[in-house]
Amino acid sequence: MASAIDTARSDAEIGLAPHRGWRLPGSRLGRLIIVLNLLGLAILIVGALVLNETRQGLINAEIDSLTTQGEFIANVIEKAATRGDPEPMLEPDLTRKTIDLLFIPKLQRARIFDAHGALVADSYVIADRVELKPLPPARKPGEIRLNDWLRDRDARPEAVAQARADLNAEVARALKGERVHLLRRAQNGDRVVSISIPIQYVHAVLGVLTLEAGDVDQIIAAQRRALLPFILVDIAVTLVSSLLLSRLVAEPVLRLARAADRVTAARARAISLPDIASRDDELGDLTRSLETMTFALSERMDAIERFAADVAHEIRNPLTSIRSAVETLDLISDPVARDRLTSILKQDVQRLDRLITDISNASRLDAELSRESPRRIDMARLIGDIAELYVQSARPGEAVVRFIPPANGEPAMVQGREGPFSQVFRNLIDNARSFSVLSDRDPSEVRVAVRRAGHEVVTTVEDDGPGIPAENLETVFERFYTSRPKGAAFGGHSGLGLSIARQIIQAHGGRIRAENRTDADGKILGARFVVTLPESRA
Repeated sequence: MASAIDTARSDAEIGLAPHRGWRLPGSRLGRLIIVLNLLGLAILIVGALVLNETRQGLINAEIDSLTTQGEFIANVIEKAATRGDPEPMLEPDLTRKTIDLLFIPKLQRARIFDAHGALVADSYVIADRVELKPLPPARKPGEIRLNDWLRDRDARPEAVAQARADLNAEVARALKGERVHLLRRAQNGDRVVSISIPIQYVHAVLGVLTLEAGDVDQIIAAQRRALLPFILVDIAVTLVSSLLLSRLVAEPVLRLARAADRVTAARARAISLPDIASRDDELGDLTRSLETMTFALSERMDAIERFAADVAHEIRNPLTSIRSAVETLDLISDPVARDRLTSILKQDVQRLDRLITDISNASRLDAELSRESPRRIDMARLIGDIAELYVQSARPGEAVVRFIPPANGEPAMVQGREGPFSQVFRNLIDNARSFSVLSDRDPSEVRVAVRRAGHEVVTTVEDDGPGIPAENLETVFERFYTSRPKGAAFGGHSGLGLSIARQIIQAHGGRIRAENRTDADGKILGARFVVTLPESRA
């Protein structure tokens, strides 16, 4: 059970983070995780794009170089190895001699095809060049390696046949007068950059020069070696991001879990992790929320302990009086004295019953507030209905309740729960009537007024009683405090009504205070309770 000072507070009072304005979708930690995970991928993508552009540039440069060299060789063959009588054609012997005289780099291969696509000259054959390749490392029986599997796949008959078909197609296109350059596989399985240039005599195509460069695999191997630093950087970034996420997320969450376990095991009252609470992210929000929650629970536990102590003290007084009266009752023989003692016993029992009833109502207040959902309520209508009930049930000699609606007649809307609000204003009206009845003014009345002030709804309850001592204007809201005028019924008030009223009003984000009504000379005309609640706008 919370006291009047242990009630709902604003976000700023309990340390909740203020509501932030619009920001990019996702949480801070979520964005951090996404960025760190994408960073390594981005490095690989950028590296691949850069190296792909580099490889393409190298291949294009290779094509340009082969094209220039091929045009030169084609012009030399057209001048030195062709004859025009009776029709233009290539001289095979002169073509082979010309190819033998020209310098063909080691990694290049030049082949000449006649007008019918037949091979006339091959630089590999003319130069008696022997292709050297290192033998693969020795392997255990039954062991299969990827490189060996790839080499065997490239040496399969269908792969060789496909390579020959690609070369024949390239030559056929060139025989139509088209210059062809492409990247294909040779018959040995290597990738080569190939260009085919028609050898023309005026407009007649006499043959085709096919020039191949077999260093594509070296270019790709160099590209893969260039990609290695990107891979290493990506691994390093992934490791760093993993460690960073572990330090920023996993470790703080584990600390929070251990702190919560300590609270449970040691029956502590609060979680305190200031280094995490100062963070401006979701873990900081979670830590501050946990600290606020445990602080609120600690205050609630303290309030329950104080309430239990106050209840024990208040119940002890009538029980002590009852015990004394019962013990004395057997010793008194005078009927008048026995009747007086019996009357005291009845009053104490009535006081105890009233006290237990109010304590029960107060102890159920928190549950009632959490069970009912707030909704928009017209305070003017609610107060008017309550005042009408008092008017209909009024008895002679009791103070009259008069309701003063808002001046403009507009509704005064607030957000809250109708049941608790009704309890607040019934307590205030009952309190005001109990003092007004004892006033020497005739007739006395209790005035309840509702008005709007800015963005707030203000309700006042005034009486014509003796007022409240200045030093007790705040004390009257404490639990079990009661100060009744002379002549008030003994035991008729437990001192919880105003405490409950403040608790309900503060739980709805409002304020309640007490003050005295005075005239121009400073004379007290009565008491006034002012309830202020935030206005609810549709």
